Amino acid sequence: MLFLILIYLTFISLGLPDSLLGSSWPLMNSDLGVSTGSAGLVSFIITSGTILSSLFSHSLISLWGTGKITLTSVFMTAIALLGFSFSHSFLWLLLCSIPLGLGAGAVDAGLNKFVAEHYEAKHMNWLHAFWGVGAMLAPLLMSVLLFEGNTWRGGYLTISSLQMAIVILLVFSLPVWKRVEASPISIHGEAEDKRQPALLSTLSRRGALWGLLSFFLVASIEASMMLWGSTYLVKQEQVSPESAAGWVSLFFLGMTAGRMLSGWISSRWSNETLIRFGSVLTLLGFIVMLLPLPTPFTLTSFILVGSGLAPIFPSMLHQTPQYYGQHAPAAMGAQMACAYTGTTLVAPGMGQLLSFISFSFFPYLLLACSAGLLLSRELFKWRTSDLP
Repeated sequence: MLFLILIYLTFISLGLPDSLLGSSWPLMNSDLGVSTGSAGLVSFIITSGTILSSLFSHSLISLWGTGKITLTSVFMTAIALLGFSFSHSFLWLLLCSIPLGLGAGAVDAGLNKFVAEHYEAKHMNWLHAFWGVGAMLAPLLMSVLLFEGNTWRGGYLTISSLQMAIVILLVFSLPVWKRVEASPISIHGEAEDKRQPALLSTLSRRGALWGLLSFFLVASIEASMMLWGSTYLVKQEQVSPESAAGWVSLFFLGMTAGRMLSGWISSRWSNETLIRFGSVLTLLGFIVMLLPLPTPFTLTSFILVGSGLAPIFPSMLHQTPQYYGQHAPAAMGAQMACAYTGTTLVAPGMGQLLSFISFSFFPYLLLACSAGLLLSRELFKWRTSDLP
């Protein structure tokens, strides 16, 4: 149990930097003398590094083990965040984004694979819920520090210190990682089948492209809310940057609580029911956001969107073996790649577009993405309903 708690803490540390950039950017961009849309370039570098390290994570884990890779990755993110806290130029910020992305991708892919192999399915939902805990705490902590007179640099320094504390715990846990990985038997009671179909044959299966599109869209929505939610409140709702950093944590509160609840009710509701319910609730949240209502209703919409998105990604991951069978390992890799691609391309691109036109279009664009998510998932289920 203590080891599982450490895994959850590590996933909290993964969520902390993911929401920090978006919540602090309204202050960072003016301090560094760059445009609002420049956060897209920072995000692009981080997520590009995430994709790169994810692609090589399996080979690295085979060589060094999950424990050492997790330790190294969290240490890299801690050093990168420390670099952010000392940044006085945009170029330095971009350089520090490289190790931040490389570290995040390896630990994300490694821990998801480790939990899937060695723990029950409910822990996958809860694992991603603890990511939400970290993502929720970061903007709250930044908001508190700003109200107490600190700068955004103090926020990054504090998060870096928390990451270093996780690194120390991981150092002492290395023997446990080795012991758990020593067994070739999975949680399902059988050895893993190393004979996996090729990626091309997996992608050519009927309906596969609709499934990949759903991962692309859900990751795009999540990343856009994390990166631009605070900026939308500042520019469109006239909320102060200090307050916006705190209020945007409502999105992560909804996501975290939703994933905790999903873990409990997954024995009663099917994965597809959770996915459909979450998609509809996400649509409702963006409809509330774009209505001409007072600011408190807009803030409520952040909770609705976070709650709606909460079960979708973990449930789609958990449903993969049912749809793909022996193709599941290749499909899992392709799905994660599509999710990271959505994070890399859509969120930065949306910021550049909205900076050029107006942030009032923010909920309209994400409403369209949410509708596409619901449609693509339904088409995926229809196309794969009779596959063996």
